[in-house]
Amino acid sequence: MKVAAAAYPMDFLDSWQAYEEKLTRWVKEAVEAGADLLVFPEYGAMELATLAGRDLALDLEASLRAVSDRVPEADALHAKLAQEFGVHILAASAPVFDPDLGDRPVNRARFFAPNGDMGHQDKQIMTRFEREEWGVVAGGPLQMFDTGLGRIGILICYDSEFPLLGRAMAEADLILVPSCTEALTGYSRVRIGSMARALENQCVTIMSSTVGACDWSEAVDMNTGMGGVFGPPDTGFPATGVIAEGMLNQPGWTYAEVDLDRIAHVRADGVVLNRRHWTDQTGRDVIAAARKLG
Repeated sequence: MKVAAAAYPMDFLDSWQAYEEKLTRWVKEAVEAGADLLVFPEYGAMELATLAGRDLALDLEASLRAVSDRVPEADALHAKLAQEFGVHILAASAPVFDPDLGDRPVNRARFFAPNGDMGHQDKQIMTRFEREEWGVVAGGPLQMFDTGLGRIGILICYDSEFPLLGRAMAEADLILVPSCTEALTGYSRVRIGSMARALENQCVTIMSSTVGACDWSEAVDMNTGMGGVFGPPDTGFPATGVIAEGMLNQPGWTYAEVDLDRIAHVRADGVVLNRRHWTDQTGRDVIAAARKLG
């Protein structure tokens, strides 16, 4: 299969039609390049807040609600494009007020299949900004999606930095990592997390990023990143673990060919077997004992 990871700039939109045209253009470009799976980034849907005007988009609380109100329309558009172009699409995540999960929004990525099916994954662990200033909360549990492209899991941005969440995805062939990071430090943390999860699970991780400045938002005002596709640095994969990467802060798609047979082979007969040997940690005294020296 061919996968596409977005480096996605958010725009100030003057109409719903502008958003529809933009999203259609991005999807069409990836499809024309042969992509089967398109991965948009975390919080890329915040641009929908601009449809309510600059003042509202700049208001942290109001922007959450403005985007959440637009999610059903955005979902309908993504579902239409997935069916029309015959691809799987991970939509840019959005704050969603889900009455089943309380009175605060969750950070939700929605996943669309070409047959019209849709699933979603909520972020598990909030960053300091999300929990202390924005009031975004953890959502529903981790899920695995069985698709025509293999078993797919999703770890939203900060979630990729936690190995136990990654281990819960041990059966996934692909782990999608939609990301939104302000600075190079944040991008690097998520990239390192994505590469670590690919190493531990001997799978492929696909990281997408928001890029560019948004002077209409206090939440996503600066964005640093690029698309990247990573695998275990082992049999059948690049020695660096980097299958493909874009150019920092350059909008566009990063493409990579992914072969499920290579994933199965490295898991069965790699030079090392990290995924299988994970359980060797169990029962050991993994807390280092303190020892005075000198």
